[in-house]
Amino acid sequence: MKLRQIISLILISVAIIAYQLNIMQIFSIMQWYHFAYMVIAVALMGFGTAGTFLAIFRQYLLKKFECILPWIMLLSGISMSAVIGLAQLPVFRFDSYLLFSNSSHIFKLIGTYLLFIIPFFFAALAIGLIFIRYVELIGKLYFANLLGSGLGGFAAIILILIFYPAEISGIIGIFPILASIFVFNKKDKALFSIIVFFAIGFAVFFSLFPFEITLSQFKSLSKTKNLPNSEVILRKNSPYGLIEVISSPALRYAPGLSLTYTDKLGAVSGLFINGDWSGPLINLSNKDSLYILDYTPAALPYRISKRENVLILNSGTGKDVQHSLANNTALVTAVEANGTLISLLQNELAGYIDSVYNGPSVLTKITEPRTYLFTDKKNYDLIILPELGAFGGTSGLYAIQENYLLTIESFNQMWNKLADNGVICVTSWLDYPYRNSLKLLAAMTEVLFNAGINNPVNHIASVRGWGTITFVFKKTPLTSGEINSVKDFCNEMLFDPVILPGFNKDELSQYNILQDEKLFDYVDIILSNQRKEFIEQYDFNIKPPTDNRPYFSQFIKWKSLPHLAELFGSDAVPFFEIGYIIVVITFFQIAVFVFALILLPLFKISSQREYRLWTVLYFSGIGIGYMFVEIVLIQKFILYFGNPVYSVAAVIAFMLICSGAGSYYSSNFNLERRVSLKVFGIIILLLLLYSFLLTPILQSTISALFLIKIIIAFFIIGFPAFAMGLPFPLGLRFINLKNDSLTPWAWGINGSMSVLSTVLAVIFAVELGFSQVIIFAAGAYMISLFSGVRTKN
Repeated sequence: MKLRQIISLILISVAIIAYQLNIMQIFSIMQWYHFAYMVIAVALMGFGTAGTFLAIFRQYLLKKFECILPWIMLLSGISMSAVIGLAQLPVFRFDSYLLFSNSSHIFKLIGTYLLFIIPFFFAALAIGLIFIRYVELIGKLYFANLLGSGLGGFAAIILILIFYPAEISGIIGIFPILASIFVFNKKDKALFSIIVFFAIGFAVFFSLFPFEITLSQFKSLSKTKNLPNSEVILRKNSPYGLIEVISSPALRYAPGLSLTYTDKLGAVSGLFINGDWSGPLINLSNKDSLYILDYTPAALPYRISKRENVLILNSGTGKDVQHSLANNTALVTAVEANGTLISLLQNELAGYIDSVYNGPSVLTKITEPRTYLFTDKKNYDLIILPELGAFGGTSGLYAIQENYLLTIESFNQMWNKLADNGVICVTSWLDYPYRNSLKLLAAMTEVLFNAGINNPVNHIASVRGWGTITFVFKKTPLTSGEINSVKDFCNEMLFDPVILPGFNKDELSQYNILQDEKLFDYVDIILSNQRKEFIEQYDFNIKPPTDNRPYFSQFIKWKSLPHLAELFGSDAVPFFEIGYIIVVITFFQIAVFVFALILLPLFKISSQREYRLWTVLYFSGIGIGYMFVEIVLIQKFILYFGNPVYSVAAVIAFMLICSGAGSYYSSNFNLERRVSLKVFGIIILLLLLYSFLLTPILQSTISALFLIKIIIAFFIIGFPAFAMGLPFPLGLRFINLKNDSLTPWAWGINGSMSVLSTVLAVIFAVELGFSQVIIFAAGAYMISLFSGVRTKN
């Protein structure tokens, strides 16, 4: 094998990972978080398809290896450039909300699945051909593959910082085209050179003149653009998503506004990230806008007492910062993870928010809020969490999106950072059936009981308007003066108390009548000793989330679906939690596809039965186990680094590179059973230890310098990753020695099960927790270990 083939393998591996990450961002913009994840998983089925294709046509492909390989790489590059644009065509463009009400969108979704398989199929076919052709060098080849994949993660982040998502696909498409140049057949030099020239031109054209990304009609940005005279005044890409600012004279911001407000509402500009509403840009010089939040339930903590030192978590566009300053707060600490957003608000957009982030009374911290809670040592009079839910609900679109800020552990940290009279404040949109408000109250009540407070009512004040409800949790019991201030606030603004020590039951619905007043009964039960029984029996999952299961917006209980269908109708049930339901449905779709790909080659290799069962079990186990570990590590390091971009980059890069090093080292091993026992024994032991020790280790070192944390992360990720890089090349060498016709099938099984496991890991994490996912990963490697292999002694 020549160096140029190694280089081509690295280049196409770079393209695959970079293309995956770019698709994730594009589908986050077009649809929502869960579909970005699902489409990537299905697109990766190209690996399984390629494995099946190799298993069936192995002899012909190897015979034509030198002739076919460059053309396959070319097709991969061309399709990477074009597929994003093709997905915008009406024939493929589906909408999440319409999948359960319009059957045509189901076929469009399937078409989208098949469309995105194409570039991955060709790229995987090229890699698989190289693996099979030089299987005796699989350790070194797999190292090159993983090294390129790790570099692809870094390349994607760099491209995202410089270009818009639609432009990036054309740039990434150039990598496989360049890879083809290194392996082309010199006999076809003239024709191939012409094709390469046009292919590069094709990719450059799609980069310079990209297709417009079409958003779901139900996205916040889509609806805002329909307002009169709407205009995009700024667009900026970032690793956190595409930031867009829209202005319109018809755009107003008044969440849960009091019925007593009679003045004119000033127009505001709106900021969106990946097409989702992020917050308003309110100019403090506009008096109508300046005090608008004082006419909402969110003003409750300022009406109870004056606040000198305020902490705002996920400060976003700065509306809560402005509100705090308008109430004469001496110092505001604003914590926001999106550094690009803060930079825009401090510079290009400073005039839209009256430079609030540049003021002397505002201390800005660019990090994940939970990471800040781990490292900060100060106490605060008021801690404000971001607003929950949305006007009209979200149909469970964010059910599988992790939220570490609303877990029991997070509330415990906030509670410990309160000054003696300090409070935690959070506002939620009222949804029906009741979910957000009840889960939030359940979480905070759990913290109060754990703190030894047996009568939590004395520490909570909650008021609601026509659309929102605000909770204030106080470190010490509410005084009579503070209780009277809450009552005065309600009477002045025509709000109703929900929780308040000593209030009269008749005061619950004076001004804002609820459709279902069972909310008050539910609140009373959650504040009592019967809360655990009620939480268990309630139709929705309102059990307080934890760091191990940080899915605050996941409410569906599968056992409750028949009852919900009876109450609200079967057509309404999917829209209670469309995000999670789509994940589960996609899992079954992928499972059917995976098993079809696994079974199809059996018709070709039916006469060669030896080692077939071992091949399935061995390569399925290591594929599932590897992806389970990767997903859990990404989640764990989000809190550690305080930035999801750093987490993804570090975990993917360190895992792939260290696994590649393990693969390279595997060339030194003989194919003996005792070697397998040692390798799998080390992997399983490490994973079982990590399920218990990983979180304490990360939490104990989270305050270290960033460079030190990088080094710690490298070793934490590197140790298991190195060991997990050994089984695949060892297994491929073994099966090639015993029954070489199964070699491409084995590679395809590993790829297919890796894809299936990405979806399965999410389901396990939601239902059981991340620690259990690692234990399941150890179990998957155990299946590979005891799959029945018999190597020579």
